[in-house]
Amino acid sequence: QVQLVESGGGLVQAGGSLRLSCAASGRAFSRYAMAWFRQAPGKEREFVAAITWSGGRTSYADSVKGRFTLSRDNSKNTVYLQMNSLKPEDTAVYYCAADLTPTIVVRTTPGAYDYWGQGTQVTVSS
Repeated sequence: QVQLVESGGGLVQAGGSLRLSCAASGRAFSRYAMAWFRQAPGKEREFVAAITWSGGRTSYADSVKGRFTLSRDNSKNTVYLQMNSLKPEDTAVYYCAADLTPTIVVRTTPGAYDYWGQGTQVTVSS
């Protein structure tokens, strides 16, 4: 069993920054890939960013590339999503997810992930 707890969401003006954290407990955190997804009202959950178990490979959605940075600290069982130059269209609930499949491939579909956090709201005002 894996528990994921997100934090760091909030209200920020356009152009501002936030850093989301996802703390994991349970099984060996360093063995699995992690990702962030987001879901805006009335829209499907969409991929934001993912990172391999070692942190050696990352993948980003085109909409956030160059603005968001995903990293992980396996000694703290935590992943971080640094979000800069935020836009109103980034407003959504952000979810952390864990992929327990032993793979070096970064996967971008929600169905590939085994555990999810409860989500944290990010609101960007114009």
